[in-house]
Amino acid sequence: MASLNRNTEPKNLAIVGAGIMGRCLAWRLSGYEHRITLFDKDSKNHGSAAAYTAAGMLAPFSELEAAEDNIFLLGQHSIALWRDWLEVWNAEDLMAESGTLVLAHRQDIGSLHNFNQQLEAKLNALAGQQKEALLLSKQQLSELAPELAQHFDQATFLKSEAYLDNHAVMDCMAKQLETADIKWRENCEVRSISDNQLVSDNGAEAFDHIFDCRGLGAKNDIQSLRAVRGEVIRVYSKEVRLKHMVRLMHPRYRLYLVPKPNYEYVLGATQIESEDYSPLSVRSALELLSALYTIHPGFAEARIVESQSNCRPARPDNQPLIKHSKGLSQINGLFRHGFLLAPALADITARLFHGECQKNVELARLSEAMIDSQE
Repeated sequence: MASLNRNTEPKNLAIVGAGIMGRCLAWRLSGYEHRITLFDKDSKNHGSAAAYTAAGMLAPFSELEAAEDNIFLLGQHSIALWRDWLEVWNAEDLMAESGTLVLAHRQDIGSLHNFNQQLEAKLNALAGQQKEALLLSKQQLSELAPELAQHFDQATFLKSEAYLDNHAVMDCMAKQLETADIKWRENCEVRSISDNQLVSDNGAEAFDHIFDCRGLGAKNDIQSLRAVRGEVIRVYSKEVRLKHMVRLMHPRYRLYLVPKPNYEYVLGATQIESEDYSPLSVRSALELLSALYTIHPGFAEARIVESQSNCRPARPDNQPLIKHSKGLSQINGLFRHGFLLAPALADITARLFHGECQKNVELARLSEAMIDSQE
């Protein structure tokens, strides 16, 4: 596998897009002596990136049931990177490693059994992962999460999963990139990108290499991209004291409930094949809120803080892509897995750029499946 760059001398680099992918890549590349300019059409403190709508889940085991093995392996690598980065930033409190409880009401218990069977089969094929999923009886669930045991008779506990405070992480990364002397062009939209050159609101500029992390903003340049709409609701409730992520088996959606600081919870997410940025629909709101109440009746008096919708970039096979041509790399297609995949993809991209990927056999193997080289 060829590296993206065989010369490791300091370069003048541009990263376009400051969502979670662009920020992770900027941080990973900041460990070298390159001059890095980060372009984004929004403010560095907030914007339209899908990362602001996300729940911040780091759930590779939950996703393994329906995703390919490489998503699981990349996700595990990302969790290790998040631990390292948050320690460096003195921000370990932004990540909670309390695991996920997978639940089902009695009418959906077959879906939970099917989930367990598929997960067990996939974990058995991955060395060293067989003991991750713990099947809990009602008594065991009551010891771990007594509030949930009142309404559920069993659960599957995925002990190694985690979640991030996504808004706080985005803010923290902005501050860290400023400290790392990344030149940030906020409120500066990039109109076009070609090998070694881009045209933004500030005019045309040339760089030694450009990394395109615009997500759906790159749809005109990556024809295979499609939009997948997601919707979330954030609520406030002092009546509920859950500390674990919850996945609820649902006939229509992959429903997750993620605790946030200050008694808030994020419930999501719908997965709709549509490039629709309009507000949350009545149907989605009713189904999400009904599911929320069935998880814990204490949510009946919860206050709705906000509802959000956004679109995420996906490829036909829902797999991420690192597409390379001379002077330009495109990292895209993170689908629903932005926080789960971005650190690993940033690490692989940086290693490829510096000819270091072969030093890690597992990462080299994973990158082979994603790299599209047009040299």
